[in-house]
Amino acid sequence: MIAAARRLPRAAAGGATDAGSGSALALGIVAAIVALVAVLLPLYSVFADRARIAAAADAGALAAADAVAGFSAVDPCSLAAALAAEAGATMASCVVDGLVVTVVVSDAILGVTLTQTATAGPPPAEPEPARIR
Repeated sequence: MIAAARRLPRAAAGGATDAGSGSALALGIVAAIVALVAVLLPLYSVFADRARIAAAADAGALAAADAVAGFSAVDPCSLAAALAAEAGATMASCVVDGLVVTVVVSDAILGVTLTQTATAGPPPAEPEPARIR
């Protein structure tokens, strides 16, 4: 009788079987990875959009500074606003201070407003070095 019980599978002997548990574990791991990717993918897109908005602010500030310096006959702030719109963002403000232009660009992504600021113009004048007598 003992020899016959050894030959029977566990399920037939009244015990539980582990058959298929590897498939369930693999399915659970795949489901966890898919859920993680579904959560993280939109968050990573915010980084790309932030770079896009920063580039729009930089381009707008540089173009506006060129317009202020006389390289273009266009209004500097309207030029910066047009470049921001081309990048899919909105110009929040444009401040012209002499030859220096500061542009603030923003855009709403996933319900969060991202704002980037860029300043362009000639470098600040360096003070003369102290002379030793």
